[in-house]
Parts: sequence; structure tokens; C-alpha cells
Amino acid sequence: MATRAFDVKPLFAEPYFVMNIADAISPAQVKFIQSLKMNSNQVNQISDELYLFDQPKLKSIAEAVQSALDTYASEVLGITQKLEVTQSWALMNPPGVGMHGHTHSNSIVSGSLYYTDMPDPPGNMIFERHNSYRQLEFIIDGRKQNIYNAPRNAVVPKKGDIVLFSSGLQHYVEPNNSSQNRYAIAFNTFVRGTIGSFRDVSELKI
Repeated sequence: MATRAFDVKPLFAEPYFVMNIADAISPAQVKFIQSLKMNSNQVNQISDELYLFDQPKLKSIAEAVQSALDTYASEVLGITQKLEVTQSWALMNPPGVGMHGHTHSNSIVSGSLYYTDMPDPPGNMIFERHNSYRQLEFIIDGRKQNIYNAPRNAVVPKKGDIVLFSSGLQHYVEPNNSSQNRYAIAFNTFVRGTIGSFRDVSELKI
């Protein structure tokens, strides 16, 4: 039987955003972040300080992160409201350690900032298509994997990169297969401004 022509077009897309802000990060700030008290976080380490960008010493980093969020809100989401950081914290993965799969609650857009040198290999951030119970599970032919059926995608972090993504996306970090610690900052955001419609009685001022 002859193969009939067909077309495949994207219906919806899930973006991730990358901007390099290395120029806003000083060696003194790197030293300060790495000196913070750390606590156990299931498998890796998380800072005791959970409002990191409120620290006066990190003002230039916080301003650069806000600039990236402003661009994301305007140019990617196409909204007039402002995205503002809620909580922010430092993370450290020692050799052999990754990070468990998770999503971010009470947040719209989350981010990772790779504020210092990355180990080699860097330990990719892996995004998964599913984040809940899977009623049907199909094995994808690797030769035919594409953006429509791939179960996961990898983001390779680089020094100075800020990566923004939907907080509802399931993601994890590969094990650190180097002999150096892997450092990052993570953060959540929420909108500031008015959402909804006054005339539709759905207006909400945040």
C-alpha cells in the first residue's frame, strides 16, 4: 500500500529560557554563597538561608535575576504582570550525588542559577514529560524520538547561566560524576500586579 502524505505541526510548546548573567557575579559573592551553612536535602545539600536574594551582598545578582524574569514575563509569557522571586536558596551536590525528581509548589516560574564553575561533566538538569501517575506507558522507539514523544529532555548547565522554566515541570539533576562539588542557586517566583478582569468579576490584585 502506498504511503499517504501527512503533516505534523506543534499544538502547544513548553519553553525553558536561558540567559547568561556571569557579568553580574563577583568572586566575593561566590565565596559568600559557598560559605553559607548547609543542611541535608534528601540526597544533596541545601542552604539554611532560604531567602538568599534578600542578602545585601547579593544585590547585583538579584537585580540580574529580576531582569531575566522581566524579559521572560514580557517576551515569553507575553504578560504585563511582574514576576518576582519568592524564596531562593543555594544547593550543593558533592561527587556522586544528584537531585531527586520534583516540581515546585506555590510558584509560577522557577529557576536555577549556575553562579560558579561547573564540574566536568556538569550534571545535566533533566526535564520529564510526566509528573504524576502514568495510566498508560508506551516504549518509544529511540530511532523515532522527537519533540512530541520524548519522555525527557536534558539541559546542560554552564557557568553564569540562569535557566527559567514552568514550576510544574518535573525535573531532576543527574549524579555528579566528577570529583568536584556542583553548585547552584534555585528560586521560585509569583506574579505581582492585577490578574483577571474587573468586568468579569475575576479581578485579583496581588
